[in-house]
Amino acid sequence: MPGNVTIKDLRKVVALSEMPDEHLQWILERGIYREYRDGDIIVNTGDPIDIMWIILNGRMVFKVNKNDRPAFEHIFENDQATQGVSGLMPYSRMKASPGFAVAENSLRIIGLHKEHFRELERMNPAFIQRCIAIMTDRARAFATKQLQEEKVSALGKLAAGIAHEINNPASAINRFADELTKRLLMNYDLTERLLIEGVSGKHIGTLRAMIESRNRSPGKQEKLGMQERIDKENEIAGWLADHGFGEYAYVSETFADQGMSTDDFKSILQAFGEKAFPPVLLWLENLVTSQQTINDLGEASRRISKLVGAIKSHVHMDRTGDLQLTNVQHDIATTLTLLGHKIRSKNIKVSHEYDEAIPQVEAYISELNQVWTNLIDNAVDALDKNGEIRLVMSSNAKDVHVQVIDNGHGIPEDILNRIFDPFFTTKKVGKGTGIGLDLVKRIVKHHHGDIRVQSRPGNTEFSICLPIRQPAVPEADNK
Repeated sequence: MPGNVTIKDLRKVVALSEMPDEHLQWILERGIYREYRDGDIIVNTGDPIDIMWIILNGRMVFKVNKNDRPAFEHIFENDQATQGVSGLMPYSRMKASPGFAVAENSLRIIGLHKEHFRELERMNPAFIQRCIAIMTDRARAFATKQLQEEKVSALGKLAAGIAHEINNPASAINRFADELTKRLLMNYDLTERLLIEGVSGKHIGTLRAMIESRNRSPGKQEKLGMQERIDKENEIAGWLADHGFGEYAYVSETFADQGMSTDDFKSILQAFGEKAFPPVLLWLENLVTSQQTINDLGEASRRISKLVGAIKSHVHMDRTGDLQLTNVQHDIATTLTLLGHKIRSKNIKVSHEYDEAIPQVEAYISELNQVWTNLIDNAVDALDKNGEIRLVMSSNAKDVHVQVIDNGHGIPEDILNRIFDPFFTTKKVGKGTGIGLDLVKRIVKHHHGDIRVQSRPGNTEFSICLPIRQPAVPEADNK
């Protein structure tokens, strides 16, 4: 054996510490000895996995990247945590490496090819059982660590989207505040001009009543189409020009939005006269614009409040992590709010087909919200501009059924059965929330539910079935 490796060296490996000398000698005779310097690549992503590595000295760092960014890392060394063994374990179904392994410090290892596993099991079944236990514990540790990494990644992506979503109304609030400041200063000068022209408080009351009647008008809520608006602006501008007030035609846009007509201006001209008409017109335009700015300011602040409420609901703040009743319709609506910027950027139509009475379900709500986030985000990414997402929800006495359907290009048949595999993705670099469909499946399983997918061009459908009530004793290890 190269490297002067002895039975004593192998016995220092935690996983091999109880093996008889003759079995350790058997490994020495069949093992492949390797030495690596710090930073050397041991295995590349996609390489076949067919060797169990026994670590004598140093450390092996296994890394998985997603979208060209580090997503997962695990360290193997001769300690109680990883027991000095890595690579393929007996009875493992892994065929290709989902990541790459790098040597840290001076790494010395012995590789045992899988062709020897059957003989090793006949010779020492206890060691094989130990390897299976190590593999089971490792899979659980990998899943837990992957869950944590993916949650952090998902949170980062979601936070970036929310920041973008909040930035728009926040910037609008700043603009509206500046506009209101300007309009308030203008009001001093315009009111002074009204007083100079002898406009009385009674006249001001008449103007106020006119504006308020427009605001209360049922038709006021109906926005004009583009061509209707242009026609209305031209009509007002034309009237102003015909009556010698063409220099004030720029106010026609404001009054067209307000729903005012040339008859209104005729009434104002008759009531105030030609001399007072211009300052009255400008004062009135300033009042209308200020009121609209206040309305826009309120709408922007309501958008921010709605987003903050959606965030609190989505992450289930101020609540415990225990099972609680939740309204799935509300949870999905909240998810749509948080992903609104992505949906609008592609002009995606979202339609709902819900039964009238969907019962609340027992759930770990923050976990379940990750399912809706992932599935809807995946659907958005799968669509071109002007695509459509259908959300279908129904229930029976025991279960609630949710379907997320998009009319994108579909998932190729040759990979459809792999989309729930760990680390597998069909997305391009930089896409997605970071939550894999394997995690989605685990969360649904944790809720004793079921998730299925069927796809063809123009129709990809994820179907989730969730029990309305969870079993009395949830299987915590399915988490």
